[in-house]
Amino acid sequence: MNASPPSNVKSAMRTLDILELLVRQRMPMAAHEIAAALAIPVSSLAYLLATLVDRGYVERLGRRYAPGEALARLNPSAGEPSLAERVAPLVRSLRIQLNETAGFFVRHGYEMEAVASETGVHALRYTVDVGARAPLHSFAAGKAILATLPDAELDEYLDEVPRIAFTPHTIVGAEALRAEIAQIRRTGIAHTREEDTPGIIGIGRAAIVDGAALGAFSVAIPMARFDAAVDARVVKALGQAVDLLAAGQTPSD
Repeated sequence: MNASPPSNVKSAMRTLDILELLVRQRMPMAAHEIAAALAIPVSSLAYLLATLVDRGYVERLGRRYAPGEALARLNPSAGEPSLAERVAPLVRSLRIQLNETAGFFVRHGYEMEAVASETGVHALRYTVDVGARAPLHSFAAGKAILATLPDAELDEYLDEVPRIAFTPHTIVGAEALRAEIAQIRRTGIAHTREEDTPGIIGIGRAAIVDGAALGAFSVAIPMARFDAAVDARVVKALGQAVDLLAAGQTPSD
């Protein structure tokens, strides 16, 4: 008679099964979908997922789970540049072209994190710290990211995620945000007008490469320097940055 594997071995096997499933699926999965696919009891799955999220091997996106950034640590010899390394020269080019603060942001659950940032040299300027996290709803990059979500996940966000009004201009209502996101999906461009910080205009565009949303570029401009011509210049520069990222190029290529 074959003996059952020890519980610690079973946990290790299930952990590997979870990681392989999430990498293979190439899209976030809900816990009940993972449990059904792998025949893992929900109570056991919850513990394993919590451990993987804590170590960074799995990322929690609302009620769904996706491969985490720590997986890259398992293959350090691959030699591929990180996303931060790929976008850094593009962000620098945006800052040089526009002389305004530029950044690239990635999604973490229902927040975003700055992975690259360059600050304009004007005396009046906005700053973004690399590693800083912020809510999606009040930033141009965040709204650009929201516009890339599947409808079901966007509905979940609008229904369940608390949204703070940082200024009198912050849009927090579900229907108002839904209408704005529909507009962003049509144009590809997100704007914020003093929604996080008084006096600051934000313009953002999501970077979609091979069908996957990697994050979003954005530029922050004080209202005193903003007009239609500046808007057009920023939109054009953001489009160029996204195209270069998709092509695997840098501004010097």
